[in-house]
Amino acid sequence: MEKLEQAYLAYFLDVYRYALRLCGERMAAEDLTSATFLRAMDKLHTFRGEGELRTWLCSIARNLRLSALRRQGREIPLDAVPEPADWADPASLVAEKDAGRRALAAALALNEPARRVFLLRALHGQPFYDIGREYGKNANWACVVYHRARKSLMQALEETDET
Repeated sequence: MEKLEQAYLAYFLDVYRYALRLCGERMAAEDLTSATFLRAMDKLHTFRGEGELRTWLCSIARNLRLSALRRQGREIPLDAVPEPADWADPASLVAEKDAGRRALAAALALNEPARRVFLLRALHGQPFYDIGREYGKNANWACVVYHRARKSLMQALEETDET
């Protein structure tokens, strides 16, 4: 379970961006990202470690998206589905670094306690129980504050992408 939590922290934005490319809309990408990590939790024992974990997660997202399209009776050509390996070009690496800087700046612009809760969880992997206890609250409070901060962060990043 801890390995999946580390993967979530490390690769959430990568999987989300890939899901956004697949779906073309934010809500569908969020749903696909959630479904991807749920499936990964169930299938983590099948990951052989031969490739990169991020690539494995993105392939789960791709397969879930294609399955959903098939269930809806829609088909898209397989070559139109972006591959995670396409991200390795230098321009995308620079873009990812820039996105990381923007994400950190947006996180630091959050109001307290959202900023601290988000940073403790996202950067340090601190359990919700410990974060809540630090504020004299429970784990559920910390979880809600974290997810609201994450949502605000995503909205701030989308607004900067649009400009």
